[in-house]
Formats: sequence, structure tokens, C-alpha cells
Amino acid sequence: MTICNFLIPILMIVIGRVFVKNPPKTINGFYGYRTSMSRKNQATWDFAQLYCGKLWWKIGWIMLPLSVIAMLPAIGKNDDIVGGVGAVVETVECITLFLSLLPVERALKKRFDEDGKLIRKEGE
Repeated sequence: MTICNFLIPILMIVIGRVFVKNPPKTINGFYGYRTSMSRKNQATWDFAQLYCGKLWWKIGWIMLPLSVIAMLPAIGKNDDIVGGVGAVVETVECITLFLSLLPVERALKKRFDEDGKLIRKEGE
């Protein structure tokens, strides 16, 4: 169960790194941070991939040790306790993953108008 609880943080770390180092180059419906705002144009797409990548990289590294710590009290317990604790950890990880979309969308809306035109450069 503990290994299963590592999957989401490790995926966030790996995908975050990929999005920063080698993001999807073109807007597509298969791979990348895909929301209606991120797919407005190439500028919104590129910004969203980088922003999401950096965010997921950080969140993944925070969640990984927290997942280990959360599972420590379940070591040596019966399957029901391990499963219950693991389910809670997985639920919190999934919620965190989905909530991470909010700052990315907020950053997109702060930087681009609803048509995807740049309204604010980085650092402004």
C-alpha cells in the first residue's frame, strides 16, 4: 500500500520535470496541461506547461515524504488498518492533484485575457 501511495507524488515529480525540461511543443488533445484556457493559443499553452510543471515538481516533493510519514503508524497493523490509512492518503493526494489546477488557471487568467492575449508580462 505504501508503494501505491508513492505513485501520485512520483508521477507529479516526473511529469513536472518533463513539463519544465521538455514540454509538449504543440497544442494537442493527448498530452500536456489541457484546459480551455491553456489551449487558446501557443503562448497560453507554453505558459501553462511550464507553470504546471514547476508546481507539480514542488508539490510532488512535498507529498512524497508526507505520504511516508502518514503510512508509518500503519506499519505492522492488519490489512484493514493499512488499507484504511492508505485510502485516506490516496484520497488526499488525489484532491491535492486536482486542486493544483486552481493556481495554474489563476496564473493564466492573471497573465492572459479571455482570448488568450498577453496582458501581463512575467514580473509585472
